[in-house]
Amino acid sequence: MDKNKLFKIGKPASYIINVAAILLVWLIMQSLISGGLINSYYQGILLVIGINIILATSLNLAVGFLGEMALGHAGFMSVGAYSAALLAKNAAALGFGGLPKTSLFFISLIFGGLVASIFGILVGIPALRLHGDYLAIITLGFGEIIRVIIENMKITGGARGLNRIPKLATPNTVYIVTVVTVIILYMIIRSRHGRAIMSVRDDEIAAESLGIPSTYFKVLAFAISAFFAGVAGGIYAQYIGILGAKVFDYNKSIEILVTVVLGGMGSFTGSILAAIFLTILPEALREFASYRMVLYSAALVIIMIFKPTGLLGTYEFSLTRLIEKIVNSVKHNKDNGTQSKKETDRK
Repeated sequence: MDKNKLFKIGKPASYIINVAAILLVWLIMQSLISGGLINSYYQGILLVIGINIILATSLNLAVGFLGEMALGHAGFMSVGAYSAALLAKNAAALGFGGLPKTSLFFISLIFGGLVASIFGILVGIPALRLHGDYLAIITLGFGEIIRVIIENMKITGGARGLNRIPKLATPNTVYIVTVVTVIILYMIIRSRHGRAIMSVRDDEIAAESLGIPSTYFKVLAFAISAFFAGVAGGIYAQYIGILGAKVFDYNKSIEILVTVVLGGMGSFTGSILAAIFLTILPEALREFASYRMVLYSAALVIIMIFKPTGLLGTYEFSLTRLIEKIVNSVKHNKDNGTQSKKETDRK
């Protein structure tokens, strides 16, 4: 087929298609909930899927696109969780008592994300001077230090945990936050800043020689990654209603990292699919839930042996690209059919 005749979707139409797809998924989810097909149990699974998607895509920014091995994501998640929970719990005393629940939920998430990003900057500036194993050890140590500090603070409830947190998370609000998170992270990677981040990953010395300040972009990516980990923590706190620091131990960080590696380091689509799969898998195999980490480890070993780049590598799914491919395929088949008919008529 002549390349000039290929069907192409322009950018404005592409945005409209993507927005329509997001609204369609939301409408389907709403109709299933209102119809009773998605009960409170399945709504809980949807909320956890949203949390895990935010965690995986945000860690992918640091691990996949920046190329730094970070093992402290659970630490940033805990900081965001406790910050958002304390704000939501003490909303009246802090002057937010008159706000609608939805507004309070979003404000608490932003607050939790900002506090987590501050910790991300504080940890990132010294830690990102190191690479590979050293950075992984430092970030892992950070996560454990945060956990111990939380367990010894009165304001966080100490070892007994923080309870009576308002349960403000709903499937609708979590869906909005998840979609916005993925869009923001995707736009960052497609921007000049995103290209600079990837250039630091590919060759830091070459990037520096071209005038790209590698330390700035490393800390920026780390802080953004920490921000969304904090947002995920805030959702988790306001979904569960009770927080205990032990939930955010190194196993949680490993779990998030496995999700990123399984989906593909450098692919948000892969992170989303892996987060959905690894959330549903333990629920489907509930009898073997205690062997979750074993299953994760086995999946990681298998992926590393047969596909070291992860399931999707750096591939990103595009709805507009899929539509273009289908339309061009139909046109191609139609043109071939017309050509064959003409040749038959000539004979």
